[in-house]
Amino acid sequence: MSRTVYLNGEYVPEQEAMVSIFDRGFVMGDAVYEVTAVIDGKLWDFEGHVARLARSLDALEIQNPLDRETLLEIHHELIRRNPDFTDGGIYLQVSRGNAGDRDFVYPAADVAPTVVLYTQSKPGLLNDPKAKTGIKVISVPDLRWHRRDIKTVQLLYPSMAKMAAKKAKADDAWFVEDGKVTEGSSNNVYIVKDGKIITRELSHDILHGITRAAVLRMAKEAQMQVEERAFTIEEAQSADEAFFTSASAFVMPVVEVDGAKVGTGTPGKVATRLREIYLEESAKTAL
Repeated sequence: MSRTVYLNGEYVPEQEAMVSIFDRGFVMGDAVYEVTAVIDGKLWDFEGHVARLARSLDALEIQNPLDRETLLEIHHELIRRNPDFTDGGIYLQVSRGNAGDRDFVYPAADVAPTVVLYTQSKPGLLNDPKAKTGIKVISVPDLRWHRRDIKTVQLLYPSMAKMAAKKAKADDAWFVEDGKVTEGSSNNVYIVKDGKIITRELSHDILHGITRAAVLRMAKEAQMQVEERAFTIEEAQSADEAFFTSASAFVMPVVEVDGAKVGTGTPGKVATRLREIYLEESAKTAL
């Protein structure tokens, strides 16, 4: 069954959705995106994604084409128009638009941004079996640009990192810069040592994860210790636990880093409990 997608104010079958070859998202990677999880037809952490979208657009000087209420209605309308879609995510992308030709200089302010949203079905998202077994990661040098806090569509290097992990028969890759872990290929990362949750502090070096913010808030509310600082791969390998957070994986235990077992080699108590708390609390505030 064909999906109905949103493109520049219209809901159309996915086969009919077309964007100009001169769109700056296509020729320059001049675009930002968000992915909001959908569970049982409801949006999780929507407010955080809308706020981060606005920050990313502002950082790139792209006009924000839609307000919060309009975006919420579009998300809900896509869920209504795709009745087979209940679990997964809604992808949202805003590019600087079609300036009529390719040019490094930003086009005039009156060029309208291109706005695209579509559903991505992932049945059983809450019951990912990897959450019970944990995943394996490798490390790779972090060769990305230094505004990782802007959620742009420049994802070639993270894609290369994912492929390196796949070739190594691992599940994901962690980026390392100046000897310290920055983040995962598409997630924020953590270790647990002596009951303390350790994760890199916010800066231009990492994406300011929406799930990260929620999980750390919930951890503090549950009287868990949190320390925001960078850590090394060696620290991760000698930690009691490790895990990552993202909008689609929620809280995912990591049981192996660069071939070394983390802790017991099974999901730890802290990651397991944080996943339970996050799923329970997020379901209460879903829209």
